[in-house]
Amino acid sequence: MGANDDKARRRLSRSAPRWAVVAVLAFAGLCSSFMFTLVVPLQAELPALLNSSREDTSWVVTITLLVAAVATPISGRLGDMYGKRRVAMVLLALLIVGSLIAALSGSIVGVIIGRALQGAVTGVVPLGIAIMRDVLPPERLGTAVALMSATMGVGGALGMPIAAYLAMNADWHALFWLAAGLGVIGLVLIALIVPEDVLRFPGRLDVVGAIGLAIGLTGILLFVSRGAEWGWTSTPTLACIIGGIAVLLVWGRYQLRTKDPLLDLRVAARPAVLFTNIAAIGMGFALFASNVTFPQMLEMPVAGGSGFGLDMISAALVVMPAGLVMMVISPLSGWLERTVGPRPLFTVGAAAIVLAYVFVLLWSTEVWHLLVGNIMIGVGIGFTFAAMPMIIMRSVPAHETGASNGLNALFRSVGTSSASAVMGGILASMSVKIGDIAVPTRGAFELCFWLAIGAGIIALVLSLFIPKQRAAEQHPSLPN
Repeated sequence: MGANDDKARRRLSRSAPRWAVVAVLAFAGLCSSFMFTLVVPLQAELPALLNSSREDTSWVVTITLLVAAVATPISGRLGDMYGKRRVAMVLLALLIVGSLIAALSGSIVGVIIGRALQGAVTGVVPLGIAIMRDVLPPERLGTAVALMSATMGVGGALGMPIAAYLAMNADWHALFWLAAGLGVIGLVLIALIVPEDVLRFPGRLDVVGAIGLAIGLTGILLFVSRGAEWGWTSTPTLACIIGGIAVLLVWGRYQLRTKDPLLDLRVAARPAVLFTNIAAIGMGFALFASNVTFPQMLEMPVAGGSGFGLDMISAALVVMPAGLVMMVISPLSGWLERTVGPRPLFTVGAAAIVLAYVFVLLWSTEVWHLLVGNIMIGVGIGFTFAAMPMIIMRSVPAHETGASNGLNALFRSVGTSSASAVMGGILASMSVKIGDIAVPTRGAFELCFWLAIGAGIIALVLSLFIPKQRAAEQHPSLPN
């Protein structure tokens, strides 16, 4: 392992500078996270644009989430086996194809297919983190991972005003042409800058395991994302959650018994990995809670008592600084990870998020209140998202890096999708009519903030149970 690792670094030193590799991987991460907010400014107009019902057009958002959740751990495993760089390029190629399909389509079917293919590119982030582990020395790894992790929030925050501007001033197809262009740039840069993988661990692809994971996760995520619309006690909703859990239980038993499983559940059950992944649900929930509530508060009419009446672009510009903060503090996150370790960094980040939502719960009557609260959330997410991959990588063998980081990204996706469904349901049910518009009440937003505080507290408590790790365990891919 040590010889292969040294060989990887020697190859890197003969090709591109390390900063260039990190920059290219971070750009790919920005492109992938942008896909989640790409169509957000269009959501209200999609039924008219695609000549479909609101229930049907909601799949333009939901399908991306589903594919991302399923594809991320699978792509991580494929990266460990066949090369992380190669799989990352395939995912970017899928982003390009999906964007072109949506850009050239005027029907809802074509747009949904395109958005599904766009969702697969989310796997680029854990793959990029795994590539960094292979090629960077330990003293530089923490900062690079912090930057790569930050892209999961930065891409959406920076992309929101861009998407809003295009939605207001250009044909809606321009959003997908932009996505295709970003995918081409990312693909070319990875092909030219990122070195070929040396650390590979050949094996067979567990096709049965991949199918089982996809079916089980789809059932659970459909329950989370569509339950409010279908009715939480309706037959389709209950069938999704019961069926999804049943399939995952059978899948788990199969994974424990098969050779070369898709995911080594014994590794995933290690306390450090298990507690980190469960806490990741809370962090994903806290992140997306602000993405759902803050833009609505900023854009709602003032007459409702909670809104500020901003236009789409102005609201996006208020939300954007949180993403910039995540990127700016990535060097600090890397230094803190090296100095005090990832577990304290995670605890501090979770505490910052709790304080942020307490702040907006008490003070949210001015635009600057939301700006300050969102920046605090950016600090918390920046710290926790930087800490989680490092905790995972200190706890798993090198051949599990891609799949394990993919699994962590999956748990974050469960948190974000849960926040989207729960917050959306609360804001829709606790609303008042102002003319022809249903506007969420002040109490609805306060309840959302309380739930986000609860999610942050759970993650904070779980972080305290993550075992301390010895210095020799910091980078299992390196010789002790």
